[in-house]
Amino acid sequence: MKITVSSEDGKEDSPVCPVTGRAPHYIIFEDGEVSKVMKNPFAVGGGGASFGVVQMLSNEGVELIISGKFGPNMVTALEEKGIKHKVVEGKSAKQAVQEAA
Repeated sequence: MKITVSSEDGKEDSPVCPVTGRAPHYIIFEDGEVSKVMKNPFAVGGGGASFGVVQMLSNEGVELIISGKFGPNMVTALEEKGIKHKVVEGKSAKQAVQEAA
C-alpha cells in the first residue's frame, strides 16, 4: 500500500505536518519504507491547493494520506479519487505509517 504523509521537511523522523494542502513536502512510503519525497508545488499561492495536491498524489498511486488536518475541499477531493485519509498528530511520519499499516 502506498501511504503519503504530509511533512515540513521531507524527513521520515519529522513530525506529521498540521496541514495537508499547503504542506511543504509529502513523503511516500511503500511497505513501510520511504520510496519518494515530493516538494509541494501548491504550498504557496492562490486557492485550489487541495484539488491539485490530490491529483498529484493520485497520479503517484497513493491509497492513504496521513496529515494533521483535512479541510472540507481536501476531503471532497480525496473521496472523489478514492484515497483514504487519516488524522495523526504528535507522531513522526515513520511512526504514523507504522501505526496505519
